[in-house]
Amino acid sequence: MRLVVTGGGTGGHLFPGLALAKAMQQAVEKTEVLFIGTSRAIDQQVLAGTNMETVVLNCSGLKGSTVIEKARSLVQQPAAVLSAIKILRRFKADLVFAVGGYVTGPVMVAAKLLAIPVCIHEQNSVPGLANRLAGRIADTICTSIPCGDRFPAAKVVQTGNPVRREILDIAKVSKVYQEPLTLLVLGGSQGAHRINVLFLEAVRKMVEKGHRFHVIHQTGQQDYQMVAGAYDDLDVEAEVQPFFRDMAKLYRRAHFVVSRAGATTLAELAVVGLPAVLIPYPYAADNHQQTNAEYYANGGGCLVRHQDTLSGDELATLLRSLLLKPEDELCAMAANMREMGVPEATDRIVEQCLRLIENKKQGKQNEY
Repeated sequence: MRLVVTGGGTGGHLFPGLALAKAMQQAVEKTEVLFIGTSRAIDQQVLAGTNMETVVLNCSGLKGSTVIEKARSLVQQPAAVLSAIKILRRFKADLVFAVGGYVTGPVMVAAKLLAIPVCIHEQNSVPGLANRLAGRIADTICTSIPCGDRFPAAKVVQTGNPVRREILDIAKVSKVYQEPLTLLVLGGSQGAHRINVLFLEAVRKMVEKGHRFHVIHQTGQQDYQMVAGAYDDLDVEAEVQPFFRDMAKLYRRAHFVVSRAGATTLAELAVVGLPAVLIPYPYAADNHQQTNAEYYANGGGCLVRHQDTLSGDELATLLRSLLLKPEDELCAMAANMREMGVPEATDRIVEQCLRLIENKKQGKQNEY
């Protein structure tokens, strides 16, 4: 079995692809994996810890770019497709699994030209441009949560979002709600400046009220020094890093989360049963983080606040109300969040991928 995973640009794209790759290696003996990604720092950072072969495809995106950048991107596409054809031929790929990001376009076109089965995975409630276009040529479209009618219905299978094995392994760990509780702050793999500022304002208010708590804060590179210095000034026990690699360890320790509403993060929080205050990024493509957040909020596992109207005072009041009655408020939210989780998502996607490969083999047999 020779699997190509393609995507990148954010941790939300990369982590589901890695989860699927590892699951396929466990399901099918001697599976070899090639990851085709971008040259972005986050891709290199995440993939550096894996043992799979990786290739960077030179291309760029269209959405949100200037006219000149779009023109340059369009000019790059034919060369990117030709490069992808060479890569897929060299690797002798049996299947291409695409997880989103502009790099997937040329790879999927190349796969289609080579008659290689293609499966895509859409993490969000609103598909990105790359996946909307990819949906036209993909053989199977796996979705994490409902996407409405944005894809051809006959191709869609709602599987849930793949979650890394090390996170699934802690899903049944019971929480002990004793002080000091641990608050985990996540702004996505790049961090979130507005969340960093709001949370620090809330911490100041909570410290003034005498609340005791521990903080684990992923800041992104740009705000790291500012956030770390603020905790020192406030004399708050905090672990601060631009980026944490071992999320399973953090989820095991955390009691509550303040976060953006990226699909992969939400899938992980749901599987481990971690309640959250979600502050969606308002400028995400097609406002997909807002609809992601609303899906989980409707299940009772989290609360949603808009960053443009949320103040540090309001966030402090909200956190205090939850932390004062953790056995009631947080336990109920945690149970609701866990109900939204799909721990078997990766197995479902593996099943769909293997079905595509088998169908291709049957087609070849029928030709003879």
